[in-house]
Amino acid sequence: MKKIIIKYIANTITDQELDALKLWLKKEKNQNTFEQYIKTSYDIDSAMNKPDLDAAYKKIRHSIDSKKKSKLRILPVWSGYAAAAVVVFMFSYIYVFDNKEQPAEVLNTFVTTVESGVDKATLTLDDGSNIILEAGTVYNNKTVASNGEEIIYKKEQETIINLEDKVETNKTESKIAYNYLTTPRGGEFQITLADGTQVWLNSETKLKYPTVFKKGETRQVELVYGEAYFDVSSSKNHNGATFKVISNLQEVEVFGTEFNIKAYKDEESVYTTLAEGKVAVSNFAFKDNLKVGQQSIISKSTGEIAIKTVNIYNETAWRLGSFSFKNKTLKEIMKVLSRWYDVDIVFENKKLETIKFNGLLSKKMTLEEILIPIKRSSNLNYTVNDSKIILK
Repeated sequence: MKKIIIKYIANTITDQELDALKLWLKKEKNQNTFEQYIKTSYDIDSAMNKPDLDAAYKKIRHSIDSKKKSKLRILPVWSGYAAAAVVVFMFSYIYVFDNKEQPAEVLNTFVTTVESGVDKATLTLDDGSNIILEAGTVYNNKTVASNGEEIIYKKEQETIINLEDKVETNKTESKIAYNYLTTPRGGEFQITLADGTQVWLNSETKLKYPTVFKKGETRQVELVYGEAYFDVSSSKNHNGATFKVISNLQEVEVFGTEFNIKAYKDEESVYTTLAEGKVAVSNFAFKDNLKVGQQSIISKSTGEIAIKTVNIYNETAWRLGSFSFKNKTLKEIMKVLSRWYDVDIVFENKKLETIKFNGLLSKKMTLEEILIPIKRSSNLNYTVNDSKIILK
């Protein structure tokens, strides 16, 4: 239910999930659990930013108990922020949004046209041919099917290949075909591999994987670059065969678990966050096991590793349709936004890079909807030059 609450807050909840939330909240103990989750999730310490949970809860209850069925619209998580707060930014040292109607603000024409990212990717087959996958596009071949939102490899192919291996006595090894799935900036996609493992690809990500897995051998894929969340099919379902993800500077070995790897080309480090189960992270210099809630950070310049405890939701919210920023600098936030909205953002005023923010925003928002509160609250000005946003 925690994931459904998160999706409710982020305005990404489905009608079916909303019905489940309504039913769940009819029990008083669940209402208390709901309140406690809101408190612990946002961890707001200053009195200035303390949420009015009673008021917020009344609004949420009113929405859930309303007999009039309408399209869900996100309510403020707490009353101290804008009533239109699909995005909730807290600038603890400067400003706190109030829930009054804010005057309209006009941004550069280019910014008003920038929409959020969508489901889209390029599938590269073993023969080098490319298939464009996007909403409304259906693709099928012998081993794979896509509805434009996700791509699924057929599990039965694993059994077929294993039987063929036994028959083909003249061959020492059957050739395994490899595919690539690549998301551009402004895109994301989901894939189910032949062993049942599910992978979510964030913007600007490339994954290499076999179309089938050989029985009894390690199931191995490569995150060439970018960010991906893995929900790995347990080794118990594959005769004990482990699962490995190779990425820049590291190898992650798992037995059946959920974890996130961020390995962007323009990042200084590679980040691996364990959400469930256990994984072993290793490279040429070390090998270490992560516990749930821990994150390994490997420096690209030195190869050294550091392990710290993190908030799992903050690190993986992108998969659930949100961006959750906890003590993130404006530079880090703009890097995320540039990938999702497929725009170049440059800092002319370097002092802006280190301003820190806490907040939750929906990935469905337009760039304009995100930049207006940031601009208003941090005295941010910008210009647009050849589709490049320059922060001043």
